[in-house]
Amino acid sequence: MAFQRVFSGAPWESRVGYCRALRAGERVFVTGTASVAEDGNVYAPGDAYAQARRCLEIIAEALRGVGAAMADVTRTRMFVTDIGRWEEFGRAHAEAFGPHPPTTSMVEVSRLIDPEMLVEIEADAVVLRG
Repeated sequence: MAFQRVFSGAPWESRVGYCRALRAGERVFVTGTASVAEDGNVYAPGDAYAQARRCLEIIAEALRGVGAAMADVTRTRMFVTDIGRWEEFGRAHAEAFGPHPPTTSMVEVSRLIDPEMLVEIEADAVVLRG
């Protein structure tokens, strides 16, 4: 089985040694995805909902790169810096998946790589179509 990898071009990928998404047969893994704007800065500092929405947009783009879609996602993991804002993160998550909700976890962490980042999301998917 061959692996298919997608890179976003973020400078951290080469420095840390990872790809944005990896497809192995039917399974797809999307690495921890933070809220980064096109210019490389943190997207929407202070806005939990907007940051989660941006993470999920980046994840959707990575999935498309390996022939998958948000409807194929089976599990997400949300790492948040303030669990008290769970409804804001959750609203973005619910909107992104609509009628195809995956299993999920939301865990509070002490911090992310940039102090302005409020959320990082991972996703796993299974693609059953050809």
